[in-house]
Amino acid sequence: MNKIRHIAISSQDPVKSAEFYKNTFGWREISRGGKDKANPSGVILSDGSINITILKFATDQLNKGLDYEGFHHLGVVVDDVAAWAKKLDAQGTPLIVGEADIPAGAQYEIKYQGPDDIVFDITDVPWPGSVGLDGVPAPDKVPSAAQEGRSRLAPKKEPVA
Repeated sequence: MNKIRHIAISSQDPVKSAEFYKNTFGWREISRGGKDKANPSGVILSDGSINITILKFATDQLNKGLDYEGFHHLGVVVDDVAAWAKKLDAQGTPLIVGEADIPAGAQYEIKYQGPDDIVFDITDVPWPGSVGLDGVPAPDKVPSAAQEGRSRLAPKKEPVA
């Protein structure tokens, strides 16, 4: 069964929001990211099963303005990204961020827009602080799509002898 393993919250102050959730619920901080480490654009938290990422977005993916705060999107770990992409495309599900649009150094995930303007990611790589479909906790840092050096939607290439 596919599992929700990532929730993204849009915030103007990710550090302040992260401190609230850590102090209130005891969630663990996994990492902070962005160009300014003193005022990061993202803080990754975990409850031990799900990755909760609090982000200050630089692009308006939801068409709600850059000042929007609140639930942004969810992420689902699937067993076969290519099969799921094919199914979603066949259903006419709008693609928001395709494989070619994944920024260098980013987690491999493809974004779609579901009903009620809910955006969701699909990936086969569990987010840091979450648990994979096999029940194994993901490492605190997973390789980015660029670091892996291949497209997950393309067939694996056999080594040249």
